[in-house]
Amino acid sequence: MHGIVGRRTVLREDQPDAAVEVRRKEAEVIAEAYRNEHRGDDCAALVTAIADALADLAAAEERAEATRRQVSRGYVRGAA
Repeated sequence: MHGIVGRRTVLREDQPDAAVEVRRKEAEVIAEAYRNEHRGDDCAALVTAIADALADLAAAEERAEATRRQVSRGYVRGAA
């Protein structure tokens, strides 16, 4: 995987150890919250977490596409 550090994209292995540790702790807190929500059922927690992540990804893609359409319309209007 990769991450953004400053203005350049770097491999996760190249990120400072502190940044990796913060992400890992954040992931552990999120995982525990899903596990608690599903009363210790790891499989159900994992499926719900993945479903939520996919829904967030789809929403982000929709927002990005809407932004691209707006920018495209702006260029067309500017040329007329």
